[in-house]
Amino acid sequence: MPGLFLTELTLSHFRSHRRARLELDARPVAIHGPNGAGKTNILEAVSLFSPGRGLRRAAAEEMARQPEAVGWKVSGVLRSLAQVHEVATWWEPDAARAVTIDDKAATQVALGRIARMVWLVPSMDRLWIEGADGRRRFLDRMVMSFEPSHADASLAYDKAMRERNRLLKDQVRDAHWYAALETQMAEAGAAVQANRLAALERLAAAQEGAETAFPVAALELGAAEESETPETVEAFAAALAAGRQRDLYAGRTLVGPHRADLEAAYAAKGVPARQCSTGEQKALLISLILANARALAEDFGAPPIVLLDEVSAHLDAARRAALYDEICALGAQAWMTGTGPELFEELGARAQYLSVSESGGLSEVDG
Repeated sequence: MPGLFLTELTLSHFRSHRRARLELDARPVAIHGPNGAGKTNILEAVSLFSPGRGLRRAAAEEMARQPEAVGWKVSGVLRSLAQVHEVATWWEPDAARAVTIDDKAATQVALGRIARMVWLVPSMDRLWIEGADGRRRFLDRMVMSFEPSHADASLAYDKAMRERNRLLKDQVRDAHWYAALETQMAEAGAAVQANRLAALERLAAAQEGAETAFPVAALELGAAEESETPETVEAFAAALAAGRQRDLYAGRTLVGPHRADLEAAYAAKGVPARQCSTGEQKALLISLILANARALAEDFGAPPIVLLDEVSAHLDAARRAALYDEICALGAQAWMTGTGPELFEELGARAQYLSVSESGGLSEVDG
């Protein structure tokens, strides 16, 4: 059966790990050890095999082991469907982060074509009650898992918008200065909007009729201050032109996908996520990650690699067992962290286990 999983992972001078090498199979990976031992660092290293800055959104230089700060490298052997790839990414001082696939220079978008990945980390726990920026990032990460080129569209939109905003702040009123930038924004922005809406449809379909112990999340793409994003290039370009005078007063662009917000509700109760209890908000997040994984398994041909940092600590034994059952039924290589082995008891022999010591040492243990 085709799968997507790492069979080898090597870290060199990455975060707290001077050197570590793991040999793996397709089963979930349960990592336990004390706080501060470097468990999350391993998940972060794995996350760098997908487009973007990883699950911490850290700058490349921040990942270098201290005090050496000589650079770092993360490499692995990835089984992707019927193919096997050698993947590496690294950073050296005064250089940009590099990526290779099978010893050939590659882009981060290319990583997304061979490896699909989803994750949930503790910093997301306040997603529903904090600002829209975090929800947009959460949504766009899911969108990129379906469509890796979404990253390029987002970067193109942001670049054109920054240049347009510079004109607005300088109070430039000549329409000719804006025309080309607004065309670029409209083309990229319409693609961003279309990708987001398509992802929400896939997530809704993946939740419908699914056998899961977690609540269904009803999702909708809203907008800050009712600033809806037009869905066609022509309509978006017209909206930018029409709003130019208003934007001049504000000194920034007030319409577009950068103003969008992800709205969620506990479907069975009809309660907005922001009004749910802390436990319900966490359950909704887990539900969305699982739905994302189910949809990717169907679209890509294999379930994605799933990264769950400290997720088991916030679940009772019944919910933990339900989560592990769903992960194993999906067939995903899920990398999970926890402070003690008792948090993974319900997994039994279905997982492979790693222990991380306070000094950062790694060792394989029997389940």
